Amino acid sequence: MAKKPLPIVISLGGSLIVPDELDVHFIRAFRKFILAQVAKGQRFILIVGGGRTARRYQAAAAKVTKLTRDDLDWLGIHSTRLNAHLLRTIFREHAHPQLITDRKKIDTRIPEPIIIATGFKPGSSTDYDAVLLAKAYKAKTILNLSNIDWVYTADPRTHKNAKPLVHVTWKQFQRLVGTRWDPGANVPFDPVASKWAAKWGMTVVITRGTDFSNLRKLVAGKPAKGTSITA
Repeated sequence: MAKKPLPIVISLGGSLIVPDELDVHFIRAFRKFILAQVAKGQRFILIVGGGRTARRYQAAAAKVTKLTRDDLDWLGIHSTRLNAHLLRTIFREHAHPQLITDRKKIDTRIPEPIIIATGFKPGSSTDYDAVLLAKAYKAKTILNLSNIDWVYTADPRTHKNAKPLVHVTWKQFQRLVGTRWDPGANVPFDPVASKWAAKWGMTVVITRGTDFSNLRKLVAGKPAKGTSITA
């Protein structure tokens, strides 16, 4: 019996699914892309963020009462679960029927070619959970899909001289994003996740999730746009 390929772990930014309203065009295109790869024998672990949905709930609650860090995190986690249920629905025929919502529920024996996960617990983001999943499934690379082509030396929207980073070490990246996790933070990759990805020798590629031609190259292991973060 042929050995199953190791799954590709994709950390999907929630803002791609809900940039403002639900983006049906992106959701349809993402489904087409993933299913085309599954037809070639590829397997995926998809973990989705809360994105703007999470930040809207957090902002609304904060206007009504004083929130703890756990309050903010749980609003974010449940936003990831809503987005993940959407993915499970559109991949129903190919995905494991249950979402992975907890580290203890990770099961490497799942036979379906698509596994969908949500945020796990307060204190970190879905980026960190993606790192935990990659470690469990022995994947060394995580594709972090966002709304940017590259990580820059500074915010290109406010810094005209900001330069794209093609290759960067974890030490260099951590100097950019810091070491502390803040609920609702909008950083290219969670500082807590970065710490453990560095420790476990993983590579994270941060790239634009809407460029499917580029994503096909990345999945195939070919040169493509995206910031590669390595030890």
